[in-house]
Amino acid sequence: MTVTVFTKPQCQQCEATKRRLNERGITFETVDLSENPETLAQLVHAGYRQAPVVITPDASWSGYRPDLIDELAEALTPSRTSLAVVGNQA
Repeated sequence: MTVTVFTKPQCQQCEATKRRLNERGITFETVDLSENPETLAQLVHAGYRQAPVVITPDASWSGYRPDLIDELAEALTPSRTSLAVVGNQA
């Protein structure tokens, strides 16, 4: 799964988002919007008004959203029921 975090320099919300993603074990790519003006223009055109912008295969959001990061981490973690079923099949 690809998670991309679009950031800007000196952005506290961007740093908090990256820190939370790391804490939850989510691998992500970072794109610095100050170095990618065309990408910034596309995100603004899409309606985003603040950094960071986080894009996942199933969702997107802007700003520091620990609730959505936690939901993403939970979705990426196999459930205990699935592990029990797999264990019983062996």
